[in-house]
Amino acid sequence: QVQLVESGGGLVQAGGSLRLSCAASGRTFSTYAMGWFRQAPGKEREFVGRITSSGSVTYYADSAKGRFTISRDNAKNAVFLQMNILKPEDTAAYYCAAGLPSGRAIAYYRDPTAYDYWGQGTRVTVSS
Repeated sequence: QVQLVESGGGLVQAGGSLRLSCAASGRTFSTYAMGWFRQAPGKEREFVGRITSSGSVTYYADSAKGRFTISRDNAKNAVFLQMNILKPEDTAAYYCAAGLPSGRAIAYYRDPTAYDYWGQGTRVTVSS
């Protein structure tokens, strides 16, 4: 089992940056692919990006490409979401999630049901 705790959210002006962290417990962290999702008030949870268990491959939603970067440190049981050039529409609660690799097409991992464990979320507010 994996327990996830996000941190690093806050209030930032448009154009600014934030780095979110997700700390994981459990000795099997390095076997899990990790995803980042976000959910704005009144909206469905939205895929942001994903990183493979080794950290060698990342995949992003169009809204995140070129602005967001996911990385991980398996030695420290942590995954990160670096967010640059933030926009007001990035305002949301951000969640990290862990899921075992399944060999499915990458589009499968855009679905929240592809992940087994979730953190409690950290809120990001971008002011205009």
